[in-house]
Amino acid sequence: MTEIIKQVETDEVSSAVLEDKVKKHLKLNEINYKNNTESDYTEKITELKNNFNYSRDRDYYWSEPELSLLYGTPLYEAASSTQKIALNHLFWVGGYNLTAASETNTALYNQITSSVFYGLGGYETLCHELDMETSQERYHIKAFRTIANMTEIGLLGDVIIGNPFSGKESQLMQGGMIGRLSPGIMRHLFSFNWGSTPFLASQYYTLRFIANMILKLTEYSRSQYFKKLEKKGEFIPVPLAVSHYHFLDESFHTTTSQLIAHDLYKDFPKPTAYEKFMANLSIYMMQLTVLNTLSGVAVGSFYPDKLLIMPLIYKILKTPLFDMSTEEALSWIEKCFCHEHEGFHAVFKSHQRLLSELRRFFQDIDYLWPVNREMRVMASGGSISQAIQNNIQGFEQFSRSAT
Repeated sequence: MTEIIKQVETDEVSSAVLEDKVKKHLKLNEINYKNNTESDYTEKITELKNNFNYSRDRDYYWSEPELSLLYGTPLYEAASSTQKIALNHLFWVGGYNLTAASETNTALYNQITSSVFYGLGGYETLCHELDMETSQERYHIKAFRTIANMTEIGLLGDVIIGNPFSGKESQLMQGGMIGRLSPGIMRHLFSFNWGSTPFLASQYYTLRFIANMILKLTEYSRSQYFKKLEKKGEFIPVPLAVSHYHFLDESFHTTTSQLIAHDLYKDFPKPTAYEKFMANLSIYMMQLTVLNTLSGVAVGSFYPDKLLIMPLIYKILKTPLFDMSTEEALSWIEKCFCHEHEGFHAVFKSHQRLLSELRRFFQDIDYLWPVNREMRVMASGGSISQAIQNNIQGFEQFSRSAT
């Protein structure tokens, strides 16, 4: 009888503690929703998009030079000042085409997971926040794609990076983060799971948090550059302003991801063995497919150059911007992707910064396998020498297909 009384008392204490945690999480979400509503920058971003004219912004950097395609490579050192500015613009184009694709995924999965939370009762404000974020993403996507396409046409005469029908590399970019994570049937399996239980709906936001933090690697720097120009009273290009205001909007989205992924999942029943497995599998695959190598030519990119960036650089080098022959383009690609240079070290620094932040975030999430909590796959991919070896193998295959 004494044991039963103790158990009842323990259950009552546990229930009270859980109720307090739930109230705290809901309060934090209410604050985040209120702040996001009061500082919504979608109208500002839309206004900037409507007023964009590439000819007016083409002579200015849209970020610090480090955020440029091919930065730190031999070709970047040999490029003219005009070409360097163009590579800065093309890095913006590539990054925000990928962001637009990822935010398309976000709009879908916000709706899928929101339906789970709404069915629980008591989480209506969280659902309102997710609905608002979905609405914001639609404006962001439109602005990114409009500015990116106008830039490519003004700079290259055609849409190369943003064209979903120009080969495997653009299909990968159009798929966004989730498209890389789980192509084909696996994507449908993850989608089904994220819409099935409160725990798995919450777990989706661990992946969204990773995507938020990847974007922050470059967007925080752009926001700081915006502030520097603003303080000096200097001209601010429209794409830079869009980056700055998007960074402000995204700060609330990141808070949502962090709250749900790190805390809210604890409000719900403990995960089953299956739920733990699927949650860990998705994070493991994110490490394996998105975070496990270094790019030699794009800061903040940890995806194999041979699959995405190498073919795009080749196409860019063949445009009037560089006007290279096939032989010249391949020669420069070999120099930039297959030999150590400052560009690899710049990417390595961003890789280590992200690794440290993710390890800190995941250390208190109790359902994770050690390989995920410590981000071991991502850590093993932070090797410049291995990235170069991968690029050498990829270049040999690519050069045969290009000639």
